[in-house]
Amino acid sequence: MTRPTDLTGTTIDPAASEAAPGEDAFTYDAVLVGGGVMSATLATLLRLVEPTWRIAIVERLDRLAAESSGPWNNAGTGHAALCELNYSPRLDDGTIDITKAVGVNEQFWLSRQLWAFLVESGHIPDPAAFIRATPHLSFVWGEENVAYLRDRYEALAAHPLFAGMEYTEDPAVIEEWAPLLVAGRDVAAGEPVAATRSMEGTDVDFGALTAAMLDHLTDTDAIDLLTGVEVRRLRRFTAGDEEGWRIRGKSRDAGGPLSVTARFVFVGAGGQALTLLQRSGIEEVRGFGGFPVSGVFWRTRTTEVVDQHQAKVYGKAAVGAPPMSVPHLDTRVVDGESSLMFGPYAGFSPRFLKHGSIFDLLKSVRLHNLIPMLVVGLRNLSLVRYLIAEVFASKKAQLSQLRDFYPAANADDWEKIVAGQRVQVIKPTGSGRFWRGGSLQFGTEVITSADGSIAGLLGASPGASTAVAAMLDVMERCFPEHLAEWRPALEKAMPSYGTLLTQNPELAAEVAATTARTLALEPASEATAE
Repeated sequence: MTRPTDLTGTTIDPAASEAAPGEDAFTYDAVLVGGGVMSATLATLLRLVEPTWRIAIVERLDRLAAESSGPWNNAGTGHAALCELNYSPRLDDGTIDITKAVGVNEQFWLSRQLWAFLVESGHIPDPAAFIRATPHLSFVWGEENVAYLRDRYEALAAHPLFAGMEYTEDPAVIEEWAPLLVAGRDVAAGEPVAATRSMEGTDVDFGALTAAMLDHLTDTDAIDLLTGVEVRRLRRFTAGDEEGWRIRGKSRDAGGPLSVTARFVFVGAGGQALTLLQRSGIEEVRGFGGFPVSGVFWRTRTTEVVDQHQAKVYGKAAVGAPPMSVPHLDTRVVDGESSLMFGPYAGFSPRFLKHGSIFDLLKSVRLHNLIPMLVVGLRNLSLVRYLIAEVFASKKAQLSQLRDFYPAANADDWEKIVAGQRVQVIKPTGSGRFWRGGSLQFGTEVITSADGSIAGLLGASPGASTAVAAMLDVMERCFPEHLAEWRPALEKAMPSYGTLLTQNPELAAEVAATTARTLALEPASEATAE
């Protein structure tokens, strides 16, 4: 079989539509659209359970992980809900709902187990290239917020997945944890402050992780990697008694077209996933829309500032702000260089990708999703006003929010960087075919066809941190007939697969210890134990 690794003017079409059924009826067993952490994770998992499958990854840009997976396009928090307050809201009855926090934490441990397995098996040579132990803090001020954080701590502290979390209202202790939070703050004035700290936190470079996973797969000829190729059409394809998909695309540098077939297609193309799923014609995507949100961070590499802050610190979102705009001051290590990021500041762009088209939003509008999109727009006018205000906010106004965290911040030390584009899911509600409502979702959504031959991932946070859980969800939905035979391999890579660490504290402790050793995160784990 011709390996379509370059597009230099010749149509790549090894499987004609009249091909006979059998092993070579399809070019690939699986084609994964998008070269980010989602496709890299799914390729890794599929290779683990089906080492003979022919797999291709198709990326529209000339490099991998240049959109949401890129290290400067996200906060790299390693979302485990240790510090992200939006995952544990206060309910109307006054209690703290930790359901989502626990769920996100469970999902992150699956990711951490797979990464440790890849390091231990030699597939990823150096864990320090993509993950580092970094304390996760929550920090608030004001009586109401302090009361909330205290109640949140009490709700989480007894939970086995949040063991070791610390709480303080003492500015001197907070200064020990993260000096910049107190520097320049008038603590003598008596304003209440509070913080929690978890030493189990991490900083993750998802771009480096993506490259590491795919370097091994391409070096061993496990997959074909096509970069600089934009997929434009997905159509049902029949080969004898079997059905699959024909994937058509074109090289972005004026090379030849792409035409391959696959039994299974995964669309992990970030914001563009919605448009491609719409083009596939599957019924399951009807009514879904997307609301694009851009982001901006401020970054400093000033040594005397960076050296004083070795943590990721999350606060509370402003009134009317979307959950993905929760402010945070983060240590980042990219290519071995440390810096601090603060943000994000939300904005609006009609693009569905950072490197996308200004017509992306318009092209996604269909008759079946027009009403849900209009309903969401009318119900979220305060969000629209907030985004407009953010777009036109001056540097002075934006840095005033930074000074809420770091009062002594010097504006001259900080530079603006544009983060990745997010497309929040507009999900249809009701049962009507055209006339139904919609709701704006701030999580992720896996969409699969009824026959399981195509799947796609929509949405944003927690995103990359829970990529393993999301891709396992795809596999469970699309290949239920294989799960029994796949389970031993999945459990070997992820001992908690199929169980809840919440219900097995002994396994939780074992997983924490073994992954910390393998991923060289032991300092954080040791500090928790002390």
